[in-house]
Amino acid sequence: MTIFASSIGIIGIAVVLALSNGFQRQIDQTQKETLSQFPVTISQVGQDGSGQQQNLKQEFSKSNSVTAATSAAEKAQHENKLTSNYLDYVDKISPSLTKNISKTYATGLNLIRSVNGKYQAVKLSNTKQSGQTDFATLMAQTTGVGGSVYPIDRNGGQSFLKSNYKLLSGAYPDKPTDVVMVVNRDNSININALRNLGISVKENKKFTFDQLIGTTMQLVSNDDFYQSLPTGNFLPGNDYQKMSQANKTKTLKVVGILRVKSKNSDGILASGIAYSDRLTKQVMEDNRDSAIVKAQKNSNRNVMTNQELSAEAKPQMLAMIGGNAVPTSIQIYPSSFKDKDQILSYLDKYNKGKSKVNKVVYTDLAGNVSNLTGGLMDAIIYVLVAFAGISLITSMIMIAIITYTSVLERTKEIGVLKALGARKRDITRVFDAETTILGFGSGILGVLIAWLLTFPANIILEKITGLSGVAALNLMHGVILILISTALTVLGGHVPARMAAKKDAAIALRSE
Repeated sequence: MTIFASSIGIIGIAVVLALSNGFQRQIDQTQKETLSQFPVTISQVGQDGSGQQQNLKQEFSKSNSVTAATSAAEKAQHENKLTSNYLDYVDKISPSLTKNISKTYATGLNLIRSVNGKYQAVKLSNTKQSGQTDFATLMAQTTGVGGSVYPIDRNGGQSFLKSNYKLLSGAYPDKPTDVVMVVNRDNSININALRNLGISVKENKKFTFDQLIGTTMQLVSNDDFYQSLPTGNFLPGNDYQKMSQANKTKTLKVVGILRVKSKNSDGILASGIAYSDRLTKQVMEDNRDSAIVKAQKNSNRNVMTNQELSAEAKPQMLAMIGGNAVPTSIQIYPSSFKDKDQILSYLDKYNKGKSKVNKVVYTDLAGNVSNLTGGLMDAIIYVLVAFAGISLITSMIMIAIITYTSVLERTKEIGVLKALGARKRDITRVFDAETTILGFGSGILGVLIAWLLTFPANIILEKITGLSGVAALNLMHGVILILISTALTVLGGHVPARMAAKKDAAIALRSE
């Protein structure tokens, strides 16, 4: 009973550590399967979290005045200067750390499609026809999640799609003009993606794979899509039939339907049509010397609306028509979750010695999620271990009391040992040996009971959370707890043992 009572604290700590170890394994597995997909994103407008953190630390004001100030969200915005030198620096990241570096451009695609025998303008977009940029699009530009552009391996392969997306029908894309249709886990697709392709569709309408595979659309060059007016302005043409037959017109084709593999993530790509960044680069290559691009470069007015353009708006306008090769965002996909830290160190090295305005900030969504979950997990574990530690200290005090009681009960025994020539250290060693055996035994019993408790705990947790094998006691933790139990028990019993060693032999022999 003494050993069992002494093991209660060890049982508590061992169970907490088993849960901690199991949950950490679940987190690590999630990171491997899910967060490793998340790219490190560098966008033209980044987010610097230091401004928002400072805002949280502000004290309540006691003044009777109101101060006009820039919002914390606006202060957190940082304009990244994505110069050619920086783009080259990013491209030099070791291939062993990242297979995929994707660049997203604001270049528009001049698309037309034959619908019921008549060509009409279409677009690859998940937004409604109002043309407003939705929140998901803004998030995709900032975090790299929820976009429509997938990365190609630096050697031209398709490892990203093949690793993260299951092919439901058709084939993986092979050429820049091959596009894919990405569906959700329930095989649904954003209805706006279909409507923007000119497909007549109502809510919950079902399509067979064969109805969607092979869908084609034509990509028209700027010179064939825009017509010049006598005023020097340009407007989109409306003779789509003629555009479809132009020599520079390319045909885009839906070659496959894909769905994310991971059960823990909705994937990087948004539901809808996805294409490679090679297609965008090809469009810019074809249109950089087009008439509308040349005219826009030489004018400070919008060549379509004739409105005056600001210094910030002109590059955006050029980018839209394919005349600006600066990407709106860069997505760096780590080869593994561990490689991400080396990539971040490489990016941080570029900022060393630079002023704040010249630094390039990035968004590490995977790191933010990991730090948040890890911080919460650590906080919970610390609290639970602290409570379990209280019972461990209580056990140590109890051992001290038990040893002291044993000393009182065995006073005559101590006297006999001393009369036979036992030294103080010999008496101390006798009681220390007893407490060592007691501590070692309670440690083993506590770890064994905790290990047995993991089985019903896993059954209960799986029913509640759906996670299997959450409680898993680490062997090293068990060994350490046995050593701690032994050490604390010896420590708790050593003071009474020293008291026993100091007893006078004659007095001890006369005691009853």
